[in-house]
Amino acid sequence: MNCPSRAIRTRPQPPRPAATSLQVLIPARDEAAAIAAVIQELRGQGLERIRVVDNGSGDDTAAVASAAGAEVVVEPRPGYGRACWRGLDGLPPAVEWIFFCDGDGSDDLAALPRLLAAAAEADLVLGNRLAGAEGRRAMTPLQHFGNRLATRLIQLGWGHRYRDLGPMRLIRRRCLEALALRDRGFGWTLEMQVRAVEQGCRIREVPVGYRPRQGGRSKISGSLLGSLRAGEVILRTLGGLYLARIRRRRQP
Repeated sequence: MNCPSRAIRTRPQPPRPAATSLQVLIPARDEAAAIAAVIQELRGQGLERIRVVDNGSGDDTAAVASAAGAEVVVEPRPGYGRACWRGLDGLPPAVEWIFFCDGDGSDDLAALPRLLAAAAEADLVLGNRLAGAEGRRAMTPLQHFGNRLATRLIQLGWGHRYRDLGPMRLIRRRCLEALALRDRGFGWTLEMQVRAVEQGCRIREVPVGYRPRQGGRSKISGSLLGSLRAGEVILRTLGGLYLARIRRRRQP
C-alpha cells in the first residue's frame, strides 16, 4: 500500500541583500596600480554603487578609480577611519548595507556571494582570511601577531571569539549607525568589532581568500615602524574601549 505523501515544510530563508541596496566603500591611498582591477571585479559581480575615498594619495588613484567607473570622494586628512567616515557621508536612503574592502587587490572578492548569503541572518559579516592556507601564507608575521593580540584581547574583555580582523566586511547600515564609531584611524575596524559585540549585533565570519597586495606598499605592515604603531593602536584602542565599558557598568 502506498503511503500518502506529505508536504515537507521548510523554513523560508531570509532574503540576501540586493545589489541595489549595497554600497561599496574603498578607502585608498596610493593604490593606482591595483584599484582599477578591484573596481572591475566588483562591477563584474553586478555591483554599481562603488565609492572610492581618496585618502590623500600622491599618485593617480582618484583618476584611475574614476575612469574604472567608481564614484570618487576625497578625504585629504590621513586616517583609515576618517576615510571610512567620509565615504559614509551622503549615502542615498536606498542603501541598506555597506561593504568595505581594500583597494590594493589583496582581498579575494570571489568570496562576496558567500558574505551576502551569510548576511541574510546577520548584521555584521566578516571575511576570515585565516580559514585557508593561502590566506595564512599571504599574511606577514607581523600581521599574524597583531591579529592574535587583538582577537585574544577582545575575547578576554568581551567574551567573543573573533578569528580575524580582516578588511573585507559587510555591515547592515542601521547597525553601523547604532555603533556610533568614534575612532578615525586604524582603530576603526577594532572599534566596529567590539561595539558590535556590545550592541548585541548578529555576527558571522565567513572564510575568504587572501593574497599579497597587487601593488603599492602597505601603510601598516609594510615597515617595522608601521607595525609597531599598529600594535600601539591595538592596545590603546582596546584599552580605551574596555575602560569605557567599565565606566558604563558603574553608572547608576
